[in-house]
Amino acid sequence: MADTIFPALIAHCKEYGYIFPSSEIYDGLAAVYDYGQNGAQLKKNIRDLWWTSMTQLHQNIVGIDAAIFMHPTTWKASGHVDSFSDPMIDNRDSNKRYRVDHLIEGFAEMQSEKGNAQLANELIASMEKLLAADDFNGLKNLIEENGIKCAVSNTANWTDIRQFNLMFSTQLGSVAEDADTIYLRPETAQGIFVNFLNVQKTGRMKIPFGIAQTGKAFRNEIVARQFIFRMREFEQMEMQFFIRPGTQMEWYEYWKDKRLEWHRELGIPAEKLRFHNHTKLAHYADAAVDIEFEFPFGWKELEGIHSRTDYDLSRHQEFSKKKLQYFDNEINQNYIPYVVETSVGLDRLVLTILSLAYTEEKWKKEDGSDDSRVVLRIPAKIAPYKLAILPLVKKDGLPEIAKEIMAGCKSSFHCFYEEKDSIGKRYRRMDAIGTPFCVTIDHQTKEDDTVTIRYRDNMQQERINKNEIVKIVSQKLG
Repeated sequence: MADTIFPALIAHCKEYGYIFPSSEIYDGLAAVYDYGQNGAQLKKNIRDLWWTSMTQLHQNIVGIDAAIFMHPTTWKASGHVDSFSDPMIDNRDSNKRYRVDHLIEGFAEMQSEKGNAQLANELIASMEKLLAADDFNGLKNLIEENGIKCAVSNTANWTDIRQFNLMFSTQLGSVAEDADTIYLRPETAQGIFVNFLNVQKTGRMKIPFGIAQTGKAFRNEIVARQFIFRMREFEQMEMQFFIRPGTQMEWYEYWKDKRLEWHRELGIPAEKLRFHNHTKLAHYADAAVDIEFEFPFGWKELEGIHSRTDYDLSRHQEFSKKKLQYFDNEINQNYIPYVVETSVGLDRLVLTILSLAYTEEKWKKEDGSDDSRVVLRIPAKIAPYKLAILPLVKKDGLPEIAKEIMAGCKSSFHCFYEEKDSIGKRYRRMDAIGTPFCVTIDHQTKEDDTVTIRYRDNMQQERINKNEIVKIVSQKLG
């Protein structure tokens, strides 16, 4: 099913203005995508919900917007220069490079689809143990023993496994020879850590408190795949929660539950979400878990919750020679705060919502003929357009009434106006875009000021007064 649905979803995203291949007129750029008019609005709606939940609904969390470019020592202090790498392997015949975990996971997925679920599970378990031990020889043996081949050359002529740094570098300066090497940030968290004291002092923040940020990050993924799931340019929504040492497990559990609850409130079914504990912890963490979602291509990470200890602030204090400590009046003590992080990929959330929303429906009409539609059941509160306003015909004064209704609604929510094509075709187009409500203005509207409101999910229609549109739609949006 996923083999057909996922390609159909990708095509649908392009056809209806959600996501386009970047630089498509020049044959595109691998693993880089542009958001179209509907995708950009969906993305913004999700981002705004996250921002509101963090900074408006929590009195002790504030938001910042740090620069993408940072002093290069930042990345030395954070460990990215020395440690931000993935094990890679090359096929000598095709010269194609693979991330080792992706290569093995892809083979395991194929085995699972063939009915060899036990072998697939054993492969993944073995891989995770070997990755945790940094056993590259063992990983290569695992690949060779299972006859895992290159998708291009169909051979197993593999090189040794080696690490590959994922940061993009560039030069800062007007003359390349005199320029300093800096990096495009691979995560947004470090911009929060280096501003810890600025925010704490100017905001008079008391522990525990959080700093939230959304923004672009960049990773030189060698094997970027699965549409917008893994890209080289992506957007993160991160929050670093600063706490008293010794309380990290309490707050770690709190944010695990809080973030899972947020995803469910967004409209993701509970059975499509699960926790996955890390078997190999990052160098900065003493506990880590992923919230995974069941995408059409399998269970994958959606959000990470990490107990980062005091690693980040301690390292930046060491490298900057500036004290990054907090004086806690309640215990009369100076200390470097510990941190619990929540980090979710905004692009992955968009893909999650679209994966859940995309539905192909077929049914028999009353006369026995076949009918069908493709509908995006995007939760109404984050749908790009909330309401479509459609005059039945382009004459008899109906467009004028429709535009008057549009003027009265557009300040309350995003509306879409359209006159072209039959009303049936316009309904189908709105279904495909994911617009939850349509209002049709017809000749009866001229007589009694009523319009027909149509509901996307069940295609039911009812007659309401045109002056009640804003109230009814607002109630439906919650």
